[in-house]
Amino acid sequence: MPEVKSMFREVLPKQGQLSMEDVPTMVLCKPKLLPLKSVTLEKLEKMQQETQELVRQQEMALREQMHQEQPG
Repeated sequence: MPEVKSMFREVLPKQGQLSMEDVPTMVLCKPKLLPLKSVTLEKLEKMQQETQELVRQQEMALREQMHQEQPG
């Protein structure tokens, strides 16, 4: 980046203390894209769905078994 010549000349004191004010400024950076769901959450949801499906299958098997045992 080429330097721009200023109208003002920098002057440093020969004696005494040199102080400088540091003013914090905001720095913009690229936004970080985060997944809506973490990998762990997706795994937990998948496990929960599989468990619910297994429970449904067991309940249906139990109902069929009860219907077969009842005298009709």
